[in-house]
Amino acid sequence: MRKFFLLAVVWLCVLQVHAQHKNTWQVYETARGNEHLLQQLDDIPTAGSVQPLESERVVFADTTHRFQVHTGMGGAVTDAVAVVYDSLSESTRAAFIQACFDQKNGLGYNLIRVPVHSCDFSPESYTYITEGDSTLQTFSIDHDRTYRFPLLQHIQSVAGKDLLLYASPWSPPAFMKTNKDMLHGGSLLPEYRTAWANYYIRFIQEYEAAGFPVWGLTVQNEPMAVQRWESCIYIAEEERDFVRDHLGPALHAAGMDDKKLIVWDHNRDLLFQRAATILNDPEASAYVWGVGFHWYETWAGGEPMFENVGLVNSSFSDKALVFTEGCNELFRREYLGSWAHAERYGEAVIEDFNHGTTAWTDWNLMLNMYGGPNHVGNYCFAPIHADVASDTLLLTPAYYYLGHFSRFIRPGAVRVAAGTNHSDLLTTAYLHPDGSLTVVVMNKSDLPISYQLQTGQESAKMAIPAHAIQTCILR
Repeated sequence: MRKFFLLAVVWLCVLQVHAQHKNTWQVYETARGNEHLLQQLDDIPTAGSVQPLESERVVFADTTHRFQVHTGMGGAVTDAVAVVYDSLSESTRAAFIQACFDQKNGLGYNLIRVPVHSCDFSPESYTYITEGDSTLQTFSIDHDRTYRFPLLQHIQSVAGKDLLLYASPWSPPAFMKTNKDMLHGGSLLPEYRTAWANYYIRFIQEYEAAGFPVWGLTVQNEPMAVQRWESCIYIAEEERDFVRDHLGPALHAAGMDDKKLIVWDHNRDLLFQRAATILNDPEASAYVWGVGFHWYETWAGGEPMFENVGLVNSSFSDKALVFTEGCNELFRREYLGSWAHAERYGEAVIEDFNHGTTAWTDWNLMLNMYGGPNHVGNYCFAPIHADVASDTLLLTPAYYYLGHFSRFIRPGAVRVAAGTNHSDLLTTAYLHPDGSLTVVVMNKSDLPISYQLQTGQESAKMAIPAHAIQTCILR
């Protein structure tokens, strides 16, 4: 009897060990050198954890160390996107919406950024009021009903209640500015600060009355850039004072204190200076939910300043970090198949997530085959381009790279500790409420790499091609 008991104990231990290592990794891959585009590979079984040798490549994730909760990913619905959408057939429109918002076969986006009246990616410059109307008596969003609203309604039908929409202004109306021009910079005149704050309120009220709930808003798109298109300059103290004394109180007075107010909305280079100026003021900080940023500090050949994202995260841990815009700025037809553009997206998403970013928003969801339309000729690249003449969509490599994050890292997931021992491998990892673990691995080198994927007491042998990205899911 004693012998039988001991054998039973041993057998139970064997079963427990086996149960610990019966999990498998689902692997999805996109690679420059093969035809894999979000291609699901054969599952990889896990085994017991082993000490890696110094010569081995390792990607590790540790779910006991947890960081920011993921809000989501998405892109912008500009007038340009809406006009291109309107030019397509019903079936191609449906294919576009599925490509962006379907959770199973598309990107699974849940974030949408919309401009407040016009921006560079509008066929023309316009506002919602007649010139000089500081009381907003003529305020009307009828302009948006022709192109934007049908697109937004189609998006809602697929994304459903999970859709989060936020708004960004590029410029106040011309009469409210020092240069009397919506374009070419200029600043908001002090006497119109209250009227401009009320303009945000009216925008939110009208959009919500039309059936589009507004989750949040940014104060000003790129407040330190004088552009040949719609733009407006705020130095840090001016943005702080506008938030503290006008926009914040206006939102609260209108019962909109639940709207996520995001400051800065410009590049990583001055991110900390702007955040510190605003958030070190307790009154201004009380109105602010998060700090937004773009990636255009690299436009002149500079390096991405990811460390500034981390500095804001560590200094103001109670505020969210949101990537609000990024695109490959210069459009050329040969860029439509660019893998370098895809890798720029992949590296930026991984590094921004690892430095504390909770949400990541691409620029235009779709443009035409010329990178527009755009009323100042500022044509850009997008992950999806539409050939209106042939009524077809072109999904670029960047589209598939973005899908490795947006489809498999879902809102509510929490980032966990992850890293590698090889400079050519980049990684980030998220734990979902159902217990599944998602690890994204990117190889930016010219050579394939074999690596161990280690998570706690488990490991698996993996291989990633040169210039490739993989999403690995442990359930």
